[in-house]
Amino acid sequence: MEDQDSFKHWGAAKDELHLMVSPGALSHFKTEVQRANLSAEVLINNVQELIDSEKAPDTRASADESFGWRKYNTLAEIYVWLDGILAAYPTVTEEFIVGQSYEGRTIRGIKISYKSGNPGVLIESNIHANEWIASATCTWLINEFLSSEDALVRQMVENHDWYIIPVLNVDGFVYSHEKDRMWRKTRQPTPGSSCIGVDPNRNFDVRWMESDGASSNPCDWNYGGPHALSEPEIQAMTNLVNNLKDKINVMLAFHSYSQVLLSPYGHSSVEFPPNYEDLMTVAKAYADAVDKLPYGTVFQYGSVGGLLYPATGATIDLTYQEGIEITYTVEFRDTGHYGFILPPAHIIPNSEETLAGIMALLEKTQELGYMKPKTKL
Repeated sequence: MEDQDSFKHWGAAKDELHLMVSPGALSHFKTEVQRANLSAEVLINNVQELIDSEKAPDTRASADESFGWRKYNTLAEIYVWLDGILAAYPTVTEEFIVGQSYEGRTIRGIKISYKSGNPGVLIESNIHANEWIASATCTWLINEFLSSEDALVRQMVENHDWYIIPVLNVDGFVYSHEKDRMWRKTRQPTPGSSCIGVDPNRNFDVRWMESDGASSNPCDWNYGGPHALSEPEIQAMTNLVNNLKDKINVMLAFHSYSQVLLSPYGHSSVEFPPNYEDLMTVAKAYADAVDKLPYGTVFQYGSVGGLLYPATGATIDLTYQEGIEITYTVEFRDTGHYGFILPPAHIIPNSEETLAGIMALLEKTQELGYMKPKTKL
């Protein structure tokens, strides 16, 4: 089955594998499925058609609309837009630099703060290059945080400090827009291999490569790297977390897809954090808030190892280890009908769901006592 590619994503029920199979390999694939006594169904008939449709002009967008949420934006477009946001809201925003990528691109972040003494929320987005809905939702939230006139949104935004990274894996993100829509990893060559890149969400120096939580094969989608922190982007993110950890009460990592909220741990299906009950209570608040919206989107929640599969060396492993006790991976829409190639029409609904979920999450986190200042002012 060497001609077959894969979406590389287990279903939330932990008994599904979503594969992409080339037309030439389809007959052989069906034979192998039958031989293994497995069942299969087609989720996407033509992946390339979905990719092509993402690039089609949106008739709802005005002719001069260079940035918006009716299409997926490139890194260059996001950065130009971010410059405009920083210029438009100079008293409550400031830029911070996470670091530089392997190819020399700047990894940029934005801090939003209306007053001192607020608890902090860190949001990481697009550590996986092909999960475009992550940065689309992230930029929508930045805009909403600054422009919304809704009283409840304003109360939430102005009573927290926000540290937001729209695109962490900048090299991979550019490559996914320019060369390979399905590209997931970084772009640093691997010594001794013709395969490029590392899964950056398996490269943090926390339980790295434990429990088969990453692959040692450089050609695999979840390759953990030649060693922990081999990727400059992940070393930079580690430094940022270490510098900010005394200011951060909640950390959210935006991903797709599966519609699940995932807590630590990723190394075990039977070992859980000491505050796991609280983590599930907070996650339930997020899921319930999304469920109340008219879209009918259902979120599950649990630990990475318990609900999905072993995954170690991830951002949430680091942030939890560094004392950020309310920390999640948020896997956005959908559950496989479109997978990573979620049509742009889903951007705004997904973003609205995320806003509602975050509002409920932070309210429950406050109720449980996790929003107290971590350092003296």
